[in-house]
Amino acid sequence: MKKTIMMAVSLLLVLTGCAPNFSKQEEVIQDDENSNETAIIPNYKISDDYYKTLLPFEPSEARGLVVNNINTKYDLTEFETGLMRVAQNSFDTDSYFFQEGQFLDSSTVRSWLNRKFTPAQLAERNLEEADNVGLNPLDDEKGDIDERNTKSPIYLAHILEHNYRIKGEGDTVTLGGVVIGLALNSVHYYQKEQYGATYETDIKRSVLEAEGKKMAAEVLTRLRGMDELKDVPITIALFEQASRTSVVPGNFIAYAEAGKGSGKLSEWKNVAEKYVLFPSSDAETNHRDDNTAFKNFKQDIEAYFPNFNGVIGKAFYAGDQLQDLNIDIPIQFYGKAESIGFAQYTASLIMKHFPEYISVQVNITSVNGPEALIVRKPDDTEPFVHIYD
Repeated sequence: MKKTIMMAVSLLLVLTGCAPNFSKQEEVIQDDENSNETAIIPNYKISDDYYKTLLPFEPSEARGLVVNNINTKYDLTEFETGLMRVAQNSFDTDSYFFQEGQFLDSSTVRSWLNRKFTPAQLAERNLEEADNVGLNPLDDEKGDIDERNTKSPIYLAHILEHNYRIKGEGDTVTLGGVVIGLALNSVHYYQKEQYGATYETDIKRSVLEAEGKKMAAEVLTRLRGMDELKDVPITIALFEQASRTSVVPGNFIAYAEAGKGSGKLSEWKNVAEKYVLFPSSDAETNHRDDNTAFKNFKQDIEAYFPNFNGVIGKAFYAGDQLQDLNIDIPIQFYGKAESIGFAQYTASLIMKHFPEYISVQVNITSVNGPEALIVRKPDDTEPFVHIYD
């Protein structure tokens, strides 16, 4: 298998099998109440799984908050990309264009993430009743710290807004829809004293989902109170983030839609997605065939390096069907020829052990950094292999 060296944009093209035409970018007018700015619709789209993004890129007013409020880098990525998948149930990638949220600024998001306050707590913080907009439950300060945090945990960790624009008459694009993600805590963390130890309490999925749906109804009411959003279709989705120690991300569990001008969310729809770690007891119990394939792959890797056992897989399931498998292999090499040979061997094992209908990506790394990337897309007759210089 030949060594392939290319820039990142070329890698994307190989993975998608598309050849872009960067000419003939389309200029449009963003037809908003407060502005008529010129924007550009890129001619090229990576795949039908992604939205085109209007240029110039307009960052969200709440940009950066998500990094502080989400537990892990895995949740951070999945919260954003998963919300785009949810959006595709309402807004077609061929007709709509992605834009970061423009209506919820950082101060609004922060205030909505607060707890509700008692009158005494408002006075203590020098706040007015109009500032009492927190969506998280009231801490009535009755009982010890453990009792209070078990009774009233922080359910809502973050609020993420995505906007979707659609081309209208002439050369204009207008706001076609808004999608809101509510990141919910499966584990509530708290401290009994400043800079002290961190304690935790688990939150049941049933409780979390019920609280999330109540918050979603209130969020919809507040969005409808904004002039720009009173008639726009809105989708709200619930994301259950994993614990701080998890090496796989959480997942979206449900979403509901409100049509143009509607003040109520439709019936909630379940999102049958999840991530599974290989190897793990979950994989062994609930995904026996896939777990066996991974174990056989892992054993063959260990046969190549007998003293090595660091193969980790992160699998994405839609329903009960395995869709994507991302494998990390951190290993020490003593020469470039050795790493190339190992990458070729690993590529052959992908074709041997994993069914052709799933996407498999293998990242081979060493103490010197990335060594090789192997990608086998569904139905590919052979994997793509990139050896890093």
